[in-house]
This record gives sequence, structure tokens and C-alpha cells, in this order.
Amino acid sequence: MSNRFVSIPNVPINSQLSQQITVMIENIKENIELLTGLRDEVDAISKAVTQGQITVNVLGTQNMQQVSAKGNGFTHDGDTVASFDDYVKLITDVQTLANDLNYTRETLNVLIKQIKGN
Repeated sequence: MSNRFVSIPNVPINSQLSQQITVMIENIKENIELLTGLRDEVDAISKAVTQGQITVNVLGTQNMQQVSAKGNGFTHDGDTVASFDDYVKLITDVQTLANDLNYTRETLNVLIKQIKGN
């Protein structure tokens, strides 16, 4: 992806600007070049990420909206036992939640890679 940033010319040597203004402009130029990636830096730790570089879409609605298992059960020989139907619902609920979490994790990892520039 090409960037839309253009280089900033150096302050002319024979400029009529004071030394303080020249230093300030040179520092601003360096900071902008670091943030835009125009200055060759080995680690590029200061490079900014622009909105156009992020391609991850906003996450949609989570599949898990509410628990379908209700805790239904019965007592057998003094022990409370979950009903088979409720147990199956709980397994489905946990799997749905695990799938939602996995999708969110994958999306987050893509976003992190884009931000880090990997």
C-alpha cells in the first residue's frame, strides 16, 4: 500500500529565519517524517498507523445473547441432577460462547498485526 505522504524540504541554509525557528522547523520536520514513515528508521517504533491501514471490520453482534440452559433438573436419591435437555443446552451455550471468543480473538490478533505493521 502506498502512502500519500510527501517529503518536506529542508530549511534553506541561507534562510532569513532565526536559529531558534530553524531548529523548531527541523524538529517538526523530523517528527512528521518519523510518524509518516518517510524517515528510514531501523525499528520504525515511532511510525503512526493511519485509518486507511486498518482493514478489520467492526465486530458484528455476538452469537451468544443469553444462556439457554435454565438450570432445570430433578432430585434422584437425594442428589440434584441436571436434566439431560438442560445439559445439552449448556454444552451448546458454552460452544457458542467459545466460538464468539475465538472470532473476537482472531479479529484482535489481525488488528494488533496491522497496528504493529507485521
